[in-house]
Amino acid sequence: MRISDKIIFLILFIAQAFIVDTAHAQVESFKDIRVLSQNYPDSAITLVKKRYAEAVGDKDLLLQANCLQAIGWLCVNQGHYGQAQDYYFQADRIYTQLNAKQLLASNWSDIGELNIFNKQHDLAKTYFNKALHSFRAEKDKNGEAGVLGNIGHLFEKVADYDSAFVYQMRALAIYNEEGNKNGEAKIHENLGSIYEDLEQYDRAFDHFEKARDLYDETQDNYGKIVVVNNMGDIFRKTGKFSESIQLTKWAFNMAEKLGDVYQMSATTKDLSKTYALSGQMDSAYVYAERSRKLVLELYSVDGARHTAFFQALYDMNQKTEEIEQLQVTKKINSILLLGTIVFLILLIILSYVLYSRQKIKINNQMTESRKQEAERELAEIALKNQLLEDKQLKQELTLKEKELTSHTLNLIRNNQFLEQLRDELKVMVKDERRDQKKQMHDLVLQINENITQGIHWKEFMVTFERVHHSFFEKLIQRFSDLTAADMRLIALLKINLNNTDIAVLLGISQDSLRVARHRLRKKLKLEQGEDLTGYLLSIS
Repeated sequence: MRISDKIIFLILFIAQAFIVDTAHAQVESFKDIRVLSQNYPDSAITLVKKRYAEAVGDKDLLLQANCLQAIGWLCVNQGHYGQAQDYYFQADRIYTQLNAKQLLASNWSDIGELNIFNKQHDLAKTYFNKALHSFRAEKDKNGEAGVLGNIGHLFEKVADYDSAFVYQMRALAIYNEEGNKNGEAKIHENLGSIYEDLEQYDRAFDHFEKARDLYDETQDNYGKIVVVNNMGDIFRKTGKFSESIQLTKWAFNMAEKLGDVYQMSATTKDLSKTYALSGQMDSAYVYAERSRKLVLELYSVDGARHTAFFQALYDMNQKTEEIEQLQVTKKINSILLLGTIVFLILLIILSYVLYSRQKIKINNQMTESRKQEAERELAEIALKNQLLEDKQLKQELTLKEKELTSHTLNLIRNNQFLEQLRDELKVMVKDERRDQKKQMHDLVLQINENITQGIHWKEFMVTFERVHHSFFEKLIQRFSDLTAADMRLIALLKINLNNTDIAVLLGISQDSLRVARHRLRKKLKLEQGEDLTGYLLSIS
């Protein structure tokens, strides 16, 4: 976490203190902690813990949560991430209990930053999104901008620079709208770091310069030290060693005035690098030693930093050895560089070949996939058409079955009427006078002739064939000796009429019908006990 990160946090922390209805002396104590934390973080933690004890005594939950969040941030600043997480979670529980939405969002943002340090990037993004949603709900523009900047920093950590730029620029737009100079400075510093990672040094320098001017306006000397030193780094990386040395010394002088031993150590270390690159080995060694001594001074008063101290000391010693061996390794580095270039060229060629083959393979797969998709769509269309045709056929078949049923019922009614009329005429023949007897007898004979001939069998059979397509054709292929009378009886059995209706339609008695059925069974070669109607219904 950069010094400017610390300052932004402490500004938010002081703002939180103003939210609480506390005395002026309490706010002053937080200001003291802000200054003290730069060089004496353990003393700062002690003061915050003291305020926390007072808050517990006063049962001031909001102040307790603020103190817990501050301790968590100080622990992060010293690299004690496990302890920091515990303090953040304690503050989270209290903020949730008090429904302090803005403070809870600020705490979530801090937890997100902690997870960046722990390299748990997905978890960091989850907390940042929660904080962003909460700040937007509360219409806290500065809080929203701070989280957007943090999300941009997260994307920078995973080398997703396009997304990092998007979020940093959104944060910058909000800070501009709100007139938050310190926030603008922080975003310009972040943008400078991104361009520096991308080795776009001119753009990086422009953003660092804007950050420096804004830190001047807000009199934030700690933030100014960092960006001035970064500007010196840009000059060093672009080979402008004299300009780099001038800016880095300026940053060192500012740090020395503020008593910021950490930045004094960082600037002297950078001076050592610059002098070494410019070939001034004596000066490089002097500043390397000075940096090493400052590291010793920094960590001798801070027992909690022993691990970081030994790492820094090791870095300084290693740097000194590198300076001593610089001349010796130049030739080796040239050879290695040449070998690396050759290797990279070969690797690029191989990668291109593999990429081309993979691209062809992917294109073939996509072509095959599109072909299969087109075939599947055609099959679906064909299936839909088939289903539609089946539906239409079913509807047509249903209509024809209704027509056949209606036609059959009409035939039954007509024959029943003719039978009734015939029976009445028979009675009249017996009762009427002799001069009418012959005429009535002739009428009865005519009715007997028309009772079977008037059924309109031709029309009936045509309708039957529409409903039961190819039924008679299949039946004749099996049994070639069937007569027209047999066909009429089979048709009436096929539509499942009862014996009474069949006898009426055929104009025969029940006894004659039984004889006709018996003869038909023989022609169809049915076994005794086998159902005639069932057999005919089974033929499709």
